[in-house]
Amino acid sequence: MRDLLRQQWLDLRQRLTSQVDAHSSLSLRIPGEEGMWLGTLDDPEPARITWAGSHQDERQTHVAIYTTRSDVGAVLLGGGAFGSCLKEFGGVMPTLFDEQARHLGRMGPVAVTDQQLARSLQRGANVVLVRGVPACLGTTGTRMALNAELFEKCAKAFTLAKATGAQLTRLPWLVAFIANGRLIKDEKRASHCFAHGQLPPESRGY
Repeated sequence: MRDLLRQQWLDLRQRLTSQVDAHSSLSLRIPGEEGMWLGTLDDPEPARITWAGSHQDERQTHVAIYTTRSDVGAVLLGGGAFGSCLKEFGGVMPTLFDEQARHLGRMGPVAVTDQQLARSLQRGANVVLVRGVPACLGTTGTRMALNAELFEKCAKAFTLAKATGAQLTRLPWLVAFIANGRLIKDEKRASHCFAHGQLPPESRGY
């Protein structure tokens, strides 16, 4: 399992390098352990980090996310050009697209402390700004990478519309409610898998 996830970390690093800042940090939860593979995208190899002890850098944010959300299997702390400038527009993006509601969920408020981060993520959202930096989550590494790409696409549409004064149309509440319900089901299934030392299944299609 450790070797499988280490190779997945390397594959994700290669996939994400051209899309987000090279100093972004990427981690993968190791099922059955209180630990993760962690490194920045400009690191040649990840390091295996345990959650125990005190971490004073970005490692603490990754640990805080995993301990808050038992369904999360991968975290990207960092973003692309549009996701990173979301802080200039309030730091919270409304639900505008059905795919956003299905996979990213309802974005919580900007977090500065671990306590605020826990509150921002308690409704199952897979993206939040942490001290102005985007954090994208996923039940698996592949899902997290897709979420990061989706977040950047949605953030581009949102920030450009806000900057130009264009009118924004929110997704109808019923559509968002149904899509978010499917997301929560995926997350509950993932939490069950991790609790039994297994990797969650990949989500298929919309």
